[in-house]
Amino acid sequence: MNTIISRYKAILPVSLFALSAQGVMAQDATEADTINVAFRKADARDVITPVSTVKVKNLLEKNYNTYSLDNMQALAAGYNGSLWNQGDALVLIDGVPRDANNVLPTEIEDITFLKGASAVVLYGSRAAKGVILITTKRGKIEPLKISARANYQMSVAKSYPTYLDGAQYMTLYNQALANDGLSAKYSDEDIYNTAAGTNPYRYPNQQFYNSDYLKKTKSRYDVTAEFEGGGKFAQFYTNVSYYREGDFLNFGEGKNNYTDRLNVRGNIDLQLADWASGWVNANATYYNQHGSNSEFWKAASTLRPNRVAPFIPLSYLDPMDANSLALINNSRNIITNPAGLPAGKYFLGATQEDQTNAFADMYAAGYNTWTSRQMQFDTGVKFDLSSLLKGLSFKTMFAVDYSTSYTTSLNDSYATFGVNWTQFDGKQIIGSVTQYGEDKHTGTLNSSNSAERQTLAWTGQFDYVNSFGNHNVNATLLANGYQQTISGEYHKVSNANLGLLVSYNYAHKYYADLAANVVHSAKLPEGNRNAISPSATLGWRLSEENFLKDVNWLNDLRLTAGYTVLNQDLDISEYFMYENIFTATGTWWGWSDANNSIQTSDSQRGGNDKLGFIKRKEFNVGLNGALFSNRLSFAVNYYNTVTDGLLAQPDYIYPSYMHTYWPVSTFVPYINYGKNRRTGVDFSLGYKDKVGDFEYGIQAFGQTNSSKNLKVAEYVEYDYMRTEGKLTDALWGYECLGYYNSQDEIDNDKVKSSFGTVKPGDLRYKDQNGDNIIDSKDRVVIGRWSAKFTGGMNLTLKYKNFTLFAMLTGQFGGNALKDDTYNWVYGERKYSDVVLGAWTESKYKNGESITYPRLTTQSGDNNFCASDYWMYSTDRIDLSRVQLTYDFNKSLFGDNSLVKGLQVYVNGSSLLTIAGERKQMERNVGSAPQTRSFTIGAKVEF
Repeated sequence: MNTIISRYKAILPVSLFALSAQGVMAQDATEADTINVAFRKADARDVITPVSTVKVKNLLEKNYNTYSLDNMQALAAGYNGSLWNQGDALVLIDGVPRDANNVLPTEIEDITFLKGASAVVLYGSRAAKGVILITTKRGKIEPLKISARANYQMSVAKSYPTYLDGAQYMTLYNQALANDGLSAKYSDEDIYNTAAGTNPYRYPNQQFYNSDYLKKTKSRYDVTAEFEGGGKFAQFYTNVSYYREGDFLNFGEGKNNYTDRLNVRGNIDLQLADWASGWVNANATYYNQHGSNSEFWKAASTLRPNRVAPFIPLSYLDPMDANSLALINNSRNIITNPAGLPAGKYFLGATQEDQTNAFADMYAAGYNTWTSRQMQFDTGVKFDLSSLLKGLSFKTMFAVDYSTSYTTSLNDSYATFGVNWTQFDGKQIIGSVTQYGEDKHTGTLNSSNSAERQTLAWTGQFDYVNSFGNHNVNATLLANGYQQTISGEYHKVSNANLGLLVSYNYAHKYYADLAANVVHSAKLPEGNRNAISPSATLGWRLSEENFLKDVNWLNDLRLTAGYTVLNQDLDISEYFMYENIFTATGTWWGWSDANNSIQTSDSQRGGNDKLGFIKRKEFNVGLNGALFSNRLSFAVNYYNTVTDGLLAQPDYIYPSYMHTYWPVSTFVPYINYGKNRRTGVDFSLGYKDKVGDFEYGIQAFGQTNSSKNLKVAEYVEYDYMRTEGKLTDALWGYECLGYYNSQDEIDNDKVKSSFGTVKPGDLRYKDQNGDNIIDSKDRVVIGRWSAKFTGGMNLTLKYKNFTLFAMLTGQFGGNALKDDTYNWVYGERKYSDVVLGAWTESKYKNGESITYPRLTTQSGDNNFCASDYWMYSTDRIDLSRVQLTYDFNKSLFGDNSLVKGLQVYVNGSSLLTIAGERKQMERNVGSAPQTRSFTIGAKVEF
């Protein structure tokens, strides 16, 4: 028995290393021999359901960041923004449904990712997509400890969109008109004057992305103070933090844009008696986002450069034009020295088509502040019932959260002026002005966009933990529920369930977890609102068997397997989908001469009182272990998940009289019909070692993913059109065969487009069904949206007091479409640099490079639709973070010194992207840019 215990103690750090990503250095079992799982803490060695854990508190000592789930794919297996590619996971902060962005890493102790159905079954329906457990820091029995952290961060834009200047736009727009058989809009003189800048107020060439309007960097600073400690009967923890972040905008009201957040989080743990303990958690967050009423970033992607001069100097006014002078002088918005222009006074310019613009808005439209307040409170007690039954306890928790948000704004309107230019004495002057709009400034703040949310949560559970020799038993019987009331939504978000878990292991070698959950859903008809979700998981520590026990290089090896059927209603989008729907809006011609119309009641949906839960049926197998004196560790999980019973209205399985096309009416109900399967493997691999004063470690994480539709309600004319049997994330589109390069080629082609008349320079598609028409029936699978593989890795190098930490993330095998306004340029859209490669007849005949269809001022339906012409690979590798940390020796601070410890660090985030389509993936269109950030910080302990 002693041999088993000693061997078991030796593998503790290894099991933790395989489960978590808190660091690469060996961790004492006393620090982290338990991890948080559903409704309890468990020994890391005995957790046999698929989970991953990140020790955020330890990680923060070498990897400072500002978002709770930042770059987790390089720290935890199975997470890439979702768990096992299932969608939005349920986020629980200290056991209560809360937002992940409302808790900062400095407040967090650890995060557990519950990936498998067996790991989340106790949480019921709402946990069907996985659960992210975020546990905040707590006080310990120790003297008062105070620490403070301060950081300054500087961010630079990765890239800005590149749009053509005014003369280029006008030239190419004329070309687009010619392609459409229309006359030119812009004269050569207009184009020349615009290019030459002879009078930028008459011939505007307005640009957005330059230093006149944007700073090279934006700044963020934050400060955090932590207080913790306590004695035998009470321990406490408090975190007070504040951050403020600026903006890239550097003119007008935009200079005042900011985001700030003040947060106070605290908790107390109380020993009420030898047999009773309790806790109280509270959090208050105050969040403000101040901005101008100008939609600068959106306008940057839409306002064409030659459309309007936002500001016009008063010096161009004719001093003899009393009417114009009177109009201008009555304006309350005479701008002195606007950004990007020579010093002087300017009035707000306009045209009849563009009577306002983002630049004028920045000076004259006012501002707004979005305010959010969140108050969170939960409390609980735990009773030790060992006097009744050894190992028995009861715990209950109640939580109430309130959040409110609203916008206050000063909404000013303003007058702008259209200009009629003329010549006088060889100079261009303003002949007359036309006023658009009026100046209105009430000075009154308006309130809008008010929203509220209340969360109530409760849990009550009996826990039983006991050992009988080598037989170890852990059982939980619980009731759990929460309800969220959200303003503007009639139905409350609810989850209620009863759960039972029995975990057994023999000598930490043979394991069995049996669980069941009774779920309830108000989305289903009475009689079908309750269901039981069973789960069974087995584990076997092979390394304790005689045939492996003497293998010196093998320290731990464990095999697990489980099967779960989890009933859920997350994929039931609405309430009452089981009921009939009739409308009384139908009106039809009648037979009567006196009354030529009658009102009808039309059926829009049939009822189904047998509608049931959607089921997540999952089988998983796991293997983890450690080798070579615990230096190498690994963990692998395979999952096969079938989602069965997805709702559909498969009208083709019902008699034809059940539905009509005109008038549109149907008696076909929703039924549990659809089915899909997701399969994949996630893994973690780590190696760590120490040579003298030098320590190093590396961890790699990855996940493969594949998903297929097994059963779909569809009726298609051709088999290749079926989504059944194909990827659930399939990217559908047309197969492009190149360009039409001449009218003769179009005329001689039997295949015609249903998208309208095609012309030379338009895209040509493959006729999949041979009917000589390109239409929706010719769409096929051309790619997949999600990546086949996602992963990451982290590296730690430590020499004496220096620590270097780096993270890489990557994804491979996914696709996307260049379908934003930057790439799909037609009609009156703004011209980006992609149109420089547009098809022209001369380019074709001269053999020049052609990278874009012909330009058009029409809708371009034939060219601008999903096809492999626009598809690109989303494969990428990112250097997500590098941080260098220095910890000063404790010996530098005497026993009587106020300062007990000091750490300084510098880091960079989003430093490098390696990708074939890097420019496309780093470009934001219509919004603020993506950034690279550089931080310098310090942490002081008192």
